[in-house]
Amino acid sequence: MTIDELRARAAQRKHTCAQIKKMIVSRLDLPVEPDWITDDQPLFGRGLELDSLDVLELYVAIEAEFGVALYDSDMEVFGSVSRLATEIDPELRAHR
Repeated sequence: MTIDELRARAAQRKHTCAQIKKMIVSRLDLPVEPDWITDDQPLFGRGLELDSLDVLELYVAIEAEFGVALYDSDMEVFGSVSRLATEIDPELRAHR
């Protein structure tokens, strides 16, 4: 992989993560700015402290905004914004 390809992948990940953060804040009506959320911050527990109802809302939002269906068996992808980005962006998923 060339340096230009690596830069393009990094830019794609950054863009996808930014989209996810905006979606999370708007869909869950969180009282934070999207930029406050880091890519590797846990979404549950000591992170954003999301709960099971929030996850259901995110399932619906991800399918509507990204066209990707997630299932109960995919709960580990909700570990962080970065993990979600890898799962929902076809370009990033291809390079796992």
